[in-house]
Amino acid sequence: MRVFEKVAETLVELGVKQVFGVIGSGNYDITKALIERGADYVAARHEGGAASMADAFARIGDSVPAISLHQGCGLTNAITGITEAAKSGSPMLILAAEVAASAIHSNFRIGQDRLVESVGAASFRITAETAARDIALAYRTAVTKRIPVLVNLPLDVQAAETTEQYVPVLTEHAVLADAAAPAAEDVARLADLIERAERPVVLAGRGGRGAGLELRELAEVSGALLATSAVARGLFNDDPFYLDISGGFSTPLAARSIQAADLILSFGSALNMWTMRHGTLIGPGATVVQIDVDPLAPGKHRPVDLGILGDAALTAAAVTAELRGRGLSRIGYRTEEMGAAIKREGRWQDVPFDDRSTAERIDPRTLTIVLDGMLDKERVIAVDSGNFLGYPSAFLDIPDENGLVFSQAFQCVGLGLASAIGAAYAQPDRLPVCGTGDGGALMAAAEMESVVRLGIPMVVIVYNDSAYGAEVHHFGESDQDLGLITFPDTDFAAIARGYGFTAATVRTAADLEPVRDWLAGPRNTPLLIDAKIVSFGSWWLEEAFKGH
Repeated sequence: MRVFEKVAETLVELGVKQVFGVIGSGNYDITKALIERGADYVAARHEGGAASMADAFARIGDSVPAISLHQGCGLTNAITGITEAAKSGSPMLILAAEVAASAIHSNFRIGQDRLVESVGAASFRITAETAARDIALAYRTAVTKRIPVLVNLPLDVQAAETTEQYVPVLTEHAVLADAAAPAAEDVARLADLIERAERPVVLAGRGGRGAGLELRELAEVSGALLATSAVARGLFNDDPFYLDISGGFSTPLAARSIQAADLILSFGSALNMWTMRHGTLIGPGATVVQIDVDPLAPGKHRPVDLGILGDAALTAAAVTAELRGRGLSRIGYRTEEMGAAIKREGRWQDVPFDDRSTAERIDPRTLTIVLDGMLDKERVIAVDSGNFLGYPSAFLDIPDENGLVFSQAFQCVGLGLASAIGAAYAQPDRLPVCGTGDGGALMAAAEMESVVRLGIPMVVIVYNDSAYGAEVHHFGESDQDLGLITFPDTDFAAIARGYGFTAATVRTAADLEPVRDWLAGPRNTPLLIDAKIVSFGSWWLEEAFKGH
């Protein structure tokens, strides 16, 4: 057996079953070997797209994905998507060919390990003698540290013969992180704080996903309201005391309620400037507790009163048991008035607004609310970055915490469409929806061909204001400045039809009838909506730019 075959065999045994990539001479053999051993391979049109697809799959899929890349330029093309994955804590493997040690003058030679390490990923290099063990260690690093891990595959090593007999201990059922039980004294201290609190809020972030049941039970016994960061949105959907998103996307009711809390319990949330609106969502008398499996997380972004090392589910369950043992059960923040307010104005769709639609351009809020009522309820949404971002992220309902891919850690424009492809493979029984701006759609246009070729019945919403809208509203609207960041109108419907999409140009709500027709039909092509939107600064933009 040659090394590339051993690597492929080991990866499949470890449970890597979804691979994205772009084929070149250096990664052809490893990719083919993975397919032959049962992995599903998706060919992207750009390595950056492949990285974003894998990132999305890692967030809401059921296994660790891999990307397969050519040496040198294949990796540099993918590095932005890898950076987003690293900053978002997405475990995935980067299988990159590497020039042979003897090819010292190859133009493909770059410091691949140093490149990925500079953006927060880890790196390994296989040898012929220990290839399977190297792969197993790389996999274990990805799942326990929750980061992308580069596996350098030197061309001469790939082609070498190996007699290594190592069999990986891990199976496809390996958990993505080691669960950490909280210390007994921390459980007691947290229970003491809850006993004294009158208006507690339980806030779940990325690390709280999968702990929905335990966190709900804790909130119920302690009388707490529930909220999530954007990346964990949907975790508490059917709870009558769920405030939805905490942060820049908070509804006015959510913002007021979190600001009035006297105790904030953060489970797996970074409490960064986005989730806490630069700290303005923390009231002056509030006690803040941060629970995380990462010992460096508590206090990283802002001071906290108590940091607890522990898994979200295990910690919540332990504290609930402690409170019940003390006989505590209270209404707290869960009053009839609060429940009625959440039912009345807890969703952005229910918050009144002044519709700015004209005969030529539609208000993005109006557009998104109408689409929310039309699109399948079983949906998975991936969003790009830009002034429009809050509309698909907050105005489109999602079924659960696996319904939104929020690729915003690196705030890079152009990742949305590829992320939606990865989301479609991670949640194949749901309607994939991509929300993107005109700038992001043009950056990612190559992957439109992938959507058509792969037969994905996707809905792509292009919020088209013919500009980099975030910059327009950040830098001002003088004619002199706008020449740098505004553009002639682009006919995205025509572009999409060229790739094989069904497409509709939307200027008013009446123009959305073709969407209804597509939804009722066979859906044998993807659908693109070129929405000509009214341009105005979004409600969260001013808050977001305070960090720049």
